[in-house]
Amino acid sequence: MARVIPIETIRRSPRAALFEGGGDVDASIFVVAYDRGEGPDLHLHPYPEVFVVETGVARFTVGDEEIDVEGGHIVVVPAQTPHGFKGASEDKLRVVSFHPSPEVVQTDL
Repeated sequence: MARVIPIETIRRSPRAALFEGGGDVDASIFVVAYDRGEGPDLHLHPYPEVFVVETGVARFTVGDEEIDVEGGHIVVVPAQTPHGFKGASEDKLRVVSFHPSPEVVQTDL
């Protein structure tokens, strides 16, 4: 049977919600909204992470590379690669990130 989970029930802050699959789903999902200059600092995961930039512009740092990504694009970050992003436009940045893990495993740098 399908589960329907209201975003508000998994909200961790005014800017972020996190679904962790736990024992029955091998995936976790962050849903975030940031203003210009806001976003996660450098960190890494033992698995790849996939980002869907829905709206706004994100300035991603991936390893030694810095790239601006507009809404309507996907970014794939390899496992064990330092990465982070910040809102880079006046428009609200909305990003969904997919973690192929039943829980988010993260090392902050």
